[in-house]
Amino acid sequence: MELSITARQSLTAPSRPEAEHDASAQASAPGGPWPGSRPKGRVALRQVGKTYLSSAGPVQALQDIELEIAPGSIFGIIGRSGAGKSSLLRTINRLETPSTGRIEVDGVDIATLDDAQLVQLRRRIGMIFQHFNLLSAKTVFDNIALPLRVAGVPRQQVEGRVRELLALVGLEDKADTYPRRLSGGQKQRVGIARALASGPEILLCDEATSALDPETTHAILQLLRDINRKLGITVILITHEMSVIREIADQVLVLEQGRIAELGPVWQVFGNPAHPATQALLAPLQQGLPPELLDQLQTMPPSGLHERILQLQYRGGDGLEPDLLRVAQALGGKTRLLQASVERIQGHTHGQLYIALADVTGSPDWQALTQGPTAIAHHIKELGYVTRT
Repeated sequence: MELSITARQSLTAPSRPEAEHDASAQASAPGGPWPGSRPKGRVALRQVGKTYLSSAGPVQALQDIELEIAPGSIFGIIGRSGAGKSSLLRTINRLETPSTGRIEVDGVDIATLDDAQLVQLRRRIGMIFQHFNLLSAKTVFDNIALPLRVAGVPRQQVEGRVRELLALVGLEDKADTYPRRLSGGQKQRVGIARALASGPEILLCDEATSALDPETTHAILQLLRDINRKLGITVILITHEMSVIREIADQVLVLEQGRIAELGPVWQVFGNPAHPATQALLAPLQQGLPPELLDQLQTMPPSGLHERILQLQYRGGDGLEPDLLRVAQALGGKTRLLQASVERIQGHTHGQLYIALADVTGSPDWQALTQGPTAIAHHIKELGYVTRT
């Protein structure tokens, strides 16, 4: 669904043309003034730490977090339960105050903001929640309109803005419906529309899809991607699902016990995970040998006819992709493709092929087939042998 330039402007600024020169009008409406300059959605965390006090003593939720999030990007934060994901997300809109370090939004240290400026900050940072947080006694229209009414936006402007948001999230026919009559996906669309009401430059997503089924999750992720592209909003999402990160994010941060385990482009982290925490999180997405072959696998060549089982890995980054003809020619024996798990992320190919190789004796130089112009994979691993039938 396309959103016109006029609609985008009405979502982010007062509708009166003279408002550009009317400081009082800007101060009272979403999209008002910002210390220094109007924000564009750049976020920086500078050596951020967060310590909670408990009956058992201090608990370090975050330690030495140093990162920058580019404006207009989709940034994913992932980690196991208790890794510090929610604590990190909530520092960005100052729902949590760091114990050490600082948070900058478009170069402004948000710890220096007074109460009025903090209100402006939170209008510029929308938030979507796992369990929707809708008011059950209010209609879809009223749930979306709530932040605008609290901000004192004129009634006529609220009406127009809410209608635009309903169109954006595909709920034009649900304006007068109450949340109890909505599906989970529809409730989350209302939550997204409400988070966009004040025309934010940053959208925080706190496990926004974990309560949804896979089909609905895909639809919500597509909506978030469309919003990011059409409105230029920086999207920061936390999740425990690597498949969500793979589908939508540009960059990913892997947290482990409050520290940065890995940080980089999604294709790079997925293609060559270096930290055990990342490897563990990615394990459910990776397909291994079929169980019937695993049961037959032997560490030594059996007597009689047999096949050698190989794993060819692809990590992206240099244009190397699976080419079955080149693989067969380079291996020099009779080859069978047993299983493939290969995908493209951000234009880079990664995954693995499982090959059964017959009629090859000795120990070939696998490393030579992973280097230079004759490379057929980034890494080749012998898994064992099976009897050839």
